[in-house]
Amino acid sequence: MTLGSQPHARPLATIRCVESLVLKLVVTPVLIGAASLAGRRWGAAVGGWLVGIPFTSGPIAFFLALDHGASFAASASVGMLVGTISQAVFCLAYAWTAPHLRWPASFGAGALGFAASTVVLRHLEVPATTAFVLTAAALVVALLLIPRDSSKPGAPEEEPPRWDLPARMVVATVFVLLLTAIAPLLGPYLSGLLSPFPLFGAILAVFTHHSQGSIAATRLLRGLLFGLFAPAGFFLALAVLIERLGIGLSFAAATASALAFQGVTLWLLSGR
Repeated sequence: MTLGSQPHARPLATIRCVESLVLKLVVTPVLIGAASLAGRRWGAAVGGWLVGIPFTSGPIAFFLALDHGASFAASASVGMLVGTISQAVFCLAYAWTAPHLRWPASFGAGALGFAASTVVLRHLEVPATTAFVLTAAALVVALLLIPRDSSKPGAPEEEPPRWDLPARMVVATVFVLLLTAIAPLLGPYLSGLLSPFPLFGAILAVFTHHSQGSIAATRLLRGLLFGLFAPAGFFLALAVLIERLGIGLSFAAATASALAFQGVTLWLLSGR
């Protein structure tokens, strides 16, 4: 029986690998392209809020679940949840340095803050519910600490170059492919901590900083902080439910949770 089943096991494994690769190559750039276009339509703050949706870490968690199982994905989801704190640190470091430095230095400060936070959080292993409480508290503190401005909105954002959108999609896809490829070497928790790096928020912040100045970039980062409650809710639901409900139902519940948080935070952002 074992020998007879081997010829069938190999084609099934090959088909699964091909399906996973197709998902990575198609779903990721489509999601990022749609988010980028929507962000251009409604401005810097809403653009930052919109990319708070886990467009990269969400698909990564899905691919990890397909490739390595529900238990691996549950552990990675806790890491992704805690890693949201590092995104908040990135936003603060970038926003506090933006009025004084050009975008390369501000981006470097944000990336350094993210890395330092990740090193500290690497040693923090807590249950999903505790991780959510810590993450939510960190986001609230970051919103209180991020620089405020009382100026009126500036001029509309300049038309981006033609290569801008394809470049975002390519970088996003490469990031997803790379991280899912090395995930077994890093382990589930560290993979989760690294995957929430605010790649698209950073791209938007850099472009806005360059074209519209530091005030607009700070508005975008404030919007991103509001948007980060969505991935916190997403990964809390995923970490708690995926081993109980399976991949399909748990991701549906996590998506519903993220959308609920996005609705509330958009209302709060609009009120501000």
